[in-house]
Amino acid sequence: MNETPSLRARAEIDLAALRANVRVLRARAGGAQLMAVVKADAYGHGAVPCARAALEAGATWLGTATPQEALALRAAGLGGRVMCWLWTPGGPWREAIEADIDVSVSGMWALGEVVAAATEAGIPARIQLKADTGLGRNGCQPADWPELVAAARTAEQAGTVRITGLWSHFACADEPGHPSIAAQLNAFRDMVAYAEKEGVDPEVRHMANSPATLTIPEAHFDLVRTGIAMYGISPSPELGTPADFGLRPVMTLSASIALVKQVPAGHGISYGHHYTTSTETTLGLVPLGYADGIPRHASGRAHVLVGGVWRRIAGRVAMDQFVVDLDGDRIEVGGEAVLFGPGDRGEPSAEDWAQAADTIAYEIVTRIGSRVPRVHLHATPAES
Repeated sequence: MNETPSLRARAEIDLAALRANVRVLRARAGGAQLMAVVKADAYGHGAVPCARAALEAGATWLGTATPQEALALRAAGLGGRVMCWLWTPGGPWREAIEADIDVSVSGMWALGEVVAAATEAGIPARIQLKADTGLGRNGCQPADWPELVAAARTAEQAGTVRITGLWSHFACADEPGHPSIAAQLNAFRDMVAYAEKEGVDPEVRHMANSPATLTIPEAHFDLVRTGIAMYGISPSPELGTPADFGLRPVMTLSASIALVKQVPAGHGISYGHHYTTSTETTLGLVPLGYADGIPRHASGRAHVLVGGVWRRIAGRVAMDQFVVDLDGDRIEVGGEAVLFGPGDRGEPSAEDWAQAADTIAYEIVTRIGSRVPRVHLHATPAES
């Protein structure tokens, strides 16, 4: 008799929640289109199933960081508009062009490489020019913008590229009222106006990330790019909880208790004995560790729901496991430990873990490693 073995751990991904989140964000975006950002394996949630669910819910674009991520979406049979923006010299420009992917160009070196690849392929490249309006990462500085626009227009007139978009990215959209927000908006409007004066006729102009989609309507332009909010996590606790925005966390991370044992008072737990039992107690072993993305910085601070009660991590998180003090409670081996989720059963949230680890909830969900199977719930026939 064959039986399906129980999983050591699992990350349940609620695609119904994701679809609902996309609909909420579309309503927030007003008349703007919505790009579902599925970079970094959809922030740890599984890129292909999440991309399909987002498109079903009305997203019209998919966004990735790397060209490899974009090409993987095409290989999985996903059509429609796909954009990627993090390029390095020698990147797979021709493959992206032939896959009908919009590619971002931030400088002359990139424009030169994409023009060469398009010439070789015999297909015009779809490019989007990125403006650095103040974030200081990727993007073209205002002083260099006229040169890039002129060269891109020359390539467009020669038939090797089509300029499909002009875009930028906020530095502090998660801090309402920050002076950089207005400054960046003004810079973007100026750079768009210059490009359009020089003959650029973009399909889309876009700048809004998740926090801007939620709180800065004047930044919506033609398209908004929603990442973390699509997965039901607030882009900033200061802006509000997910529920405040009508969003629901999509990922629930859980594991099966691997061992329960009784230990005496004064027993050291895990490496370095940073935790010592104060009384005779029971311990539960959770088979997840920093190799699975559990932050070691959360040692002794984060909580896990076991038996309906929050249990603090006892001692250091190790590579493959950590211990919780069950305070003498008798828990069955194989019982469930819920690390975080939407809170329906009283479990901690990804934000709770972020505070325990002195980081942001983006990192908590994105870092969950490949040893943890993703189990996608509520998939429609089209997504299966």
